Amino acid sequence: MARILTADDSYAIRRPLEAMLTELGNQVFAFEDGKQALDFARKEAVDLVITDINMPVMDGFVLISSLRRLDAYKALPILMLTTESSDEKKTKAKRLGATGWLTKPFSVERIKQALEKTVG
Repeated sequence: MARILTADDSYAIRRPLEAMLTELGNQVFAFEDGKQALDFARKEAVDLVITDINMPVMDGFVLISSLRRLDAYKALPILMLTTESSDEKKTKAKRLGATGWLTKPFSVERIKQALEKTVG
């Protein structure tokens, strides 16, 4: 069982992702923006972060950059889950510390593959 932190402002994405990850046997901490996720991360350690890019208050790019400054999150897998697909945004995410990229819409199979690659 992995502890997974997710951030996505869309309830229509956040809730199904949380349910899917939980059904796969994980403990999920789901937040609607990057600031809430970062506040949680400052207090708790997880095994994986999955974040959207476009969110109010704090976007996914700022979240990744902020997480990488925390000792517990320096080498932790961070996946972007977004509708964005431009090479420019992928390059920026990677430069900031993202370890993978998933596009919406997502499937159970694709999420399972991502979990296998990142947390075993």
